[in-house]
Amino acid sequence: MKKNMGALDKSLRVLAAAVIALLYFLDVITGTTAYILMAVAIIFLVTSFINFCPLYSIIGINTCRTK
Repeated sequence: MKKNMGALDKSLRVLAAAVIALLYFLDVITGTTAYILMAVAIIFLVTSFINFCPLYSIIGINTCRTK
């Protein structure tokens, strides 16, 4: 797996995951919507920690700076 996520992309994903988790724990989102958004948040966290997004590789997007 080659890195295809830049720093801004990673930080936005972590921020979005934190917001979703906060909304879930404050009971703003509930039910099926909450479970779907929590799954999305987990995917965001995992992809940001490994610096690789499978969807980006399929589409051909690369936000990582080349050195």
